[in-house]
Amino acid sequence: MTNNEPIDLAYGRGFLQIRLPENALPTIIRKTKKSKIENPDEVIRDALACPIGAPNLKDFAKGKKTACILICDITRPVPNHLFLRILVDELTGAGIPLEGICVLVATGLHRPNDRAELHELVGDDWIMENVRVENHFARDNDAHADLGVTQGRKVPVKLDRRFVNADIRIATGLVEPHFMAGWSGGRKVIVPGVAHEDTIRTFHSARFMEDPNAIQCNLVSNPLHEEQVEIVGMLGDAFALNTVIDEDRDLLYANFGDIFESHLSAIDFIRPCAVVPVGRKFKTVVTSSAGYPLDETYYQTIKCMVTPLDILEPGGTLLVASRCSEGFGSKEFRVAQDKLVKSGSGAFLESLIAKRFADVDEWQTEMLLKPMRVGEICLYTEGLNIDERIATGVNIVDDLDDAISTALQVADDPDLAIIPEGPYVVPVSRGVC
Repeated sequence: MTNNEPIDLAYGRGFLQIRLPENALPTIIRKTKKSKIENPDEVIRDALACPIGAPNLKDFAKGKKTACILICDITRPVPNHLFLRILVDELTGAGIPLEGICVLVATGLHRPNDRAELHELVGDDWIMENVRVENHFARDNDAHADLGVTQGRKVPVKLDRRFVNADIRIATGLVEPHFMAGWSGGRKVIVPGVAHEDTIRTFHSARFMEDPNAIQCNLVSNPLHEEQVEIVGMLGDAFALNTVIDEDRDLLYANFGDIFESHLSAIDFIRPCAVVPVGRKFKTVVTSSAGYPLDETYYQTIKCMVTPLDILEPGGTLLVASRCSEGFGSKEFRVAQDKLVKSGSGAFLESLIAKRFADVDEWQTEMLLKPMRVGEICLYTEGLNIDERIATGVNIVDDLDDAISTALQVADDPDLAIIPEGPYVVPVSRGVC
């Protein structure tokens, strides 16, 4: 590749092309390539036929009357259209009536998905017409069952009654790096997915967020993961259907089984693809927010600012492309960002330390402090107004090509790293594993 050739960054529903200066020496960091799956339906059915650490779903469901299937919200590109009908057919084939099945959108504290988004999310007209598809509402006190508190860190455990009371509980989702909880999917679809705001705000407080083990691709002594595991254990039996996708959003892998064992198996599959050793750090790093749906808001964009930090030289420049077509994010997140801009990073962090309950969405602003401690952040976006741009707390650039050229000049170093798929890829500065 020559520097005259454009490089595509995932952006919105397509790509943003960048062109580098002639003297630039790019290292392009992508997931390890895997062969395409020719028959995704067959992979899903095989996963159900060979559950990991759990009984066969159809056998387990016999004699049961209700089932709740969790799906991720619109911020995750989960291929629900590939497996929801198959799951429902398994359940009805075991005797569970359609009216006893609920597909519950695990929104956490995100906004509910509207009807058009539900159609896009589910991707199957038959499911939408024949099965209840409903949003979780974390602020609805009456909708949650109180299971007590965790032993270790005394997190209040309140979960959506529709899931708690179901005879069959299935969490579905995408297994990918997550910048706080280590890996997404599995237990994370339950907590925070269908948890009450008290639960979410407790284990998103600073005593969790500032723990050095609460990072991407790490489960060892990760306080979020440990609490999630304990909370799901308090709930009781749950299944998981886990998926892994490639850059084209095509299915690479799926499994089914016990929510813990199957999730760990999916991590074993994705880890060597998503964690990419590059053997060095860079003074200039260019990344994206992975395109739609993750780059719909500035709130979600923070993730791609955290995941490449291991390869960013202290004092370097991190350049980010994110469409932000829906805008900034929640009102609460905007309040937190305004507070950060007004008070500064040190005072903002100090205000969080003593809190038992984090204010809603301020944890994302807290995560923004991590790249701010390392270097300069530059954001290219078309979706934010002037006031919102100020509230980002980072430098806004109107021309990404020019910003890259300037960063290379300031660094006096032609080398740069480019991560077209953003937070779905985690580069590490060590050499080959």
